[in-house]
Amino acid sequence: MSSTVRHGKDPMSPPPRVALFDLDHTLLPIDSDYAWGQFTIAIGWTDAAEFGRRNDEFFAQYQAGTLDVHDYVRFAIDAVRRHGAAEAVAAHRRFMREVVQPNLRPDARALIDAHRSRGDRAVIVTATNEFVTRPIADAFGVADLIAIELERGADGWFTGEIRGVPSFRGGKVARVEQWLAAQGLDWAGVDSTFYSDSMNDLALLERVRHPVATNPDARLRALAQARGWRILDLFPRQG
Repeated sequence: MSSTVRHGKDPMSPPPRVALFDLDHTLLPIDSDYAWGQFTIAIGWTDAAEFGRRNDEFFAQYQAGTLDVHDYVRFAIDAVRRHGAAEAVAAHRRFMREVVQPNLRPDARALIDAHRSRGDRAVIVTATNEFVTRPIADAFGVADLIAIELERGADGWFTGEIRGVPSFRGGKVARVEQWLAAQGLDWAGVDSTFYSDSMNDLALLERVRHPVATNPDARLRALAQARGWRILDLFPRQG
């Protein structure tokens, strides 16, 4: 086989296209991780005052770019870990009905569908953990999800620790690289687009061929304008 034929493709054909999407405030107008925390208060799993105070602190740290993701995940998954699989899955179904489904916006669905209609591979890349986000990705019809993976103990349930590289800030680049390698691809071999609202995703925005500041926060909007990046406003930012 000629060395010019890569991944079984004609070297003159266009490269495969991959559309990467952040989730919170990008495809969703809410932060699903924060919303899940608020939901655990509403169903009586956590103390409203103490959990609310700590959740607000972590959320502010995330927005400021100072979050210790390991500390946050231990906190965020604690109620799920304590209540066990059956209760947690049932609670998440209710969370999907009451909180997530009303926030699945047609414009976000249309954006994903537009990429898929062109033959692009759609991938959600999020710093929210897999327990919260897998059903949300399914609701968008996206099979490929790169989320924070959770370690499981001998009983098969979550320990509260992160498994592998967390898909947070620069870790998103590493996790996407792992995903590409699993497909027999690399950055040079794909036409990549990434949609994100946050400066926390700057490393991945700078790595792809087509960065799109989507419902961007003020800092990312200013940077996108300075660099000539595309800016897409699907819906007004909340929070």
